[in-house]
Amino acid sequence: MKAVVLAAGEGKRLEPLTNVRPKPMIPLANKPLLEHVLDAVKEAGIDEVVLVVGYKRDRIQSYFGDGDDWDLDIEYVVQEKQLGTGDAVLEAASVVDEDFLVLNGDRIIEGSIIERVVEERVRADDSPAVMAVTHVDEPGLYGAVELDDENHVTSIIEKPDPHEVRTDLINAGVYAFGPEIFDAIEATSSMGELALTDVLAEHLDEMPIRAIPYGKRWLDVSRPWDLVSVNSKLVGSVEEEEDGGTAWVDESAVVSEDAVLGDDTRVYGNASILRGSAIGDNVSIGPNATVQNSIVMSDATIEAGAVVQDAVLGENVTVGPNTTIPGGAAAVVLKDAVYRGVTFGGIVGDNAQLESAVTVVPGTFVGNGSTVGHGARVDGWFEPETTITRG
Repeated sequence: MKAVVLAAGEGKRLEPLTNVRPKPMIPLANKPLLEHVLDAVKEAGIDEVVLVVGYKRDRIQSYFGDGDDWDLDIEYVVQEKQLGTGDAVLEAASVVDEDFLVLNGDRIIEGSIIERVVEERVRADDSPAVMAVTHVDEPGLYGAVELDDENHVTSIIEKPDPHEVRTDLINAGVYAFGPEIFDAIEATSSMGELALTDVLAEHLDEMPIRAIPYGKRWLDVSRPWDLVSVNSKLVGSVEEEEDGGTAWVDESAVVSEDAVLGDDTRVYGNASILRGSAIGDNVSIGPNATVQNSIVMSDATIEAGAVVQDAVLGENVTVGPNTTIPGGAAAVVLKDAVYRGVTFGGIVGDNAQLESAVTVVPGTFVGNGSTVGHGARVDGWFEPETTITRG
């Protein structure tokens, strides 16, 4: 059975990181988000994968290639315009002619749930579709699902309004279908983006869905601070041999067991890499610097005495001496909504430079290629290539 993995989206909520890479290629625990998904697919015994790509697809295709390095057979189909997950699945019709899996390329799961969905699809005779479901704290962010006593889906509402939420059960982003799903997608009207869950909701009568409850690891990255929290959960499970074998750490430096270092990274005297941190390849952590609960992408430089907490630093970022990203609770404005009390130090985009003694207020976004001058205090959202000076 082939696994169709949806990886065409841009991820606008995760700008500025997604200005230069598709969302599935953001690294978590030093591996692209999509690679974690494919690890679960392989764990489940699936070796044929169709990646539906679109936005900045070259980043995905050049990294994964034909899949040989993962013992997978990977082929690609292209969603030229990002018109929703329903349309993305339809793109796979040319390469799928029997039962197949569909997985969201930005939800990290265990292989066991994929196995269970496959098993149910093989033996089910009363439901042409199977869907994994799980409980979450914020069902309004996803496709809220209601079931009957026999675990058949009776209702699906994609991103329901607060008054529509009657359950904390959602679709977990793992499905099994037969080729008839393509006809259902084509028969579903849409004035814009077409969500797969909208297709399923419209065709419940003729295409019943059996739900498979799932209560193990399910990690989703929808908002910027999710990157920090999901990364923190993942780094603790990275096996030692996967951690940067060619990293150099000064004998006076401290590296937590719940942190990972990339290849050719250097950690200098009295620096501290604390819990929940993923340090990419060829990163330099200067003397007396501290990094905690953060993602530091490849080729970044954190100079002497700098502090980085609860933050995401893009590739080739420079954090000057004694600069502070203190982290902690933040109020973040995202798509005209204000989220208060989230743990989020902020994002510093690729190729940005923070000069010496800069202070980054929690929840700040510094655009790609921006420069923040000595002693400046930055707070809020800054577009790419912005120059920010003190005063």
